[in-house]
Amino acid sequence: MRAEPVVGVQPSVIRWARESMGMSVEDVAHKLKRSAEEVMAWESEDGTPPTYSQLENLAYKVFKRPLAVFFLPAAPDEVPPAREFRTLPDADLQSLQADTYVQVRKAHAYQITLKELFEGRNPSGRHISQEIPLDLRESVEVQARAVRKTLGISLDDQLGWKSDDLALKRWREALEALGVFVFKAPFKQKDISGFCLLDADFPLIYLNNSATKTRQIFSLLHELAHLLLNINGISKFESSYINRLPATERRIEQFCNKIAAEILIPSDDFAQQIAGFPSNAESVQDYLYANLASRYGASREAVLRRLLDMERVSQSFYEQKAKLWSSQKKAASGGDWYASQNTYLSDRLAREVIGRHYRNQISVEQASEFLGIKAKNFAGLEQRILQGAAA
Repeated sequence: MRAEPVVGVQPSVIRWARESMGMSVEDVAHKLKRSAEEVMAWESEDGTPPTYSQLENLAYKVFKRPLAVFFLPAAPDEVPPAREFRTLPDADLQSLQADTYVQVRKAHAYQITLKELFEGRNPSGRHISQEIPLDLRESVEVQARAVRKTLGISLDDQLGWKSDDLALKRWREALEALGVFVFKAPFKQKDISGFCLLDADFPLIYLNNSATKTRQIFSLLHELAHLLLNINGISKFESSYINRLPATERRIEQFCNKIAAEILIPSDDFAQQIAGFPSNAESVQDYLYANLASRYGASREAVLRRLLDMERVSQSFYEQKAKLWSSQKKAASGGDWYASQNTYLSDRLAREVIGRHYRNQISVEQASEFLGIKAKNFAGLEQRILQGAAA
C-alpha cells in the first residue's frame, strides 16, 4: 500500500526549515536521495506534501527540528545567523554550513534552559559583561589589564599552569564564575572558531572543540571581547576574512584580536621575553615561537600575532606561518563519549542540574533534557560530572 501524503503540513514551514539551515533544494534532495522536483513540490502550495516517513526524515535527519514544528500554521520568528552576526563578511555568512546553523540554534536553546533552570537570574554574584565594558577608542593595554584583573588571573598563575588542558580549564572557570556560560562542540565546519550570544542575564560563548586547546583559549578571549563590546560575534580561525569586512566591523574584529592577545600575552612581559629577537622577527627559528607559546599556554599563532601587531613580522609572513601551523595540528582522538559530553557542557549548568537531581527537585528525564542527552545516558554522564567536580 502506498503511503499517503501528510495532511496539515504547511509548505512555507518546510521552505523556512530548509532556508534556516542554509540549504538549497538540491542539498535536501541529496540528503534524502530524492529528486529536487519532489522536494520543490513539498514547498509548493499546489504541490504534493511529503509522506509521514519523509517528514520524519526531514525533521530529524536533515533539519534537526521537532516534528511538531512542521504542523505550525506559519514559520516561527527566528533570527537567522546572517542577521544575528555581523562579524563575518556577507559571503561567509551566506556560506555557513548546516551544522553551524544547528550549533547556533543549540546555543539559543541552552540560553532558554539556563533561564528556566536558574529562574531567570544568573547565579554569579558578579557579571563581567556589566563590570568591564570595552571601548574601541580606549587603550587596548589598559582595558586588557582591567579584564585580566576582573578575571582574577595573574601572570604568575598563568605561568604556573603545567598543561594546555589546565590552562583552558582555568580561563573557562574564571569566566563562568563571572556570569558567562561556556559551551563547546566539535564543529563540522572546521574553519569556525566559535561565537557568542548576548543576553542581559545569560551571556554565552560557544567554542569549536575540534581546535587545539591553545586555539580555543584565544577564541574564548576573542568572543569575550565581543560580549564586552555588547555584540553577538562569530569568528573564523583564518584571519584573512577580517580584510573583507566593512570598515566598522573590520575595526571591531581587529580590536577583539588585540584584546585577546594582550590578555593572553601581556605586552610588558612579552617585550622582556623577545628582547634578544632581531628587529625583523621573521628570521627567528620556530622553536623560539614554540617556547613562548608554551610559556603563556598560547598557540604559536598567538605569539606571532603579537609580533605582527608590533610590526616585527609582515602580514604575509604571519598568514603563511599560521596556515602551516594549522595544518600541523594533531587530530583529536575519539575518546570517551561521556568525557566529551562533559567537556562540551557549561560546568555551572552541569553541576546545577546534578545538584537539583540529587535534591529530588528534578527527575532523570528532566535532568537529561536540561543536559541535552537521552535519559539512558544520564548515569554515565552524571559520574563524569561528579568526577570533574571532585578534581
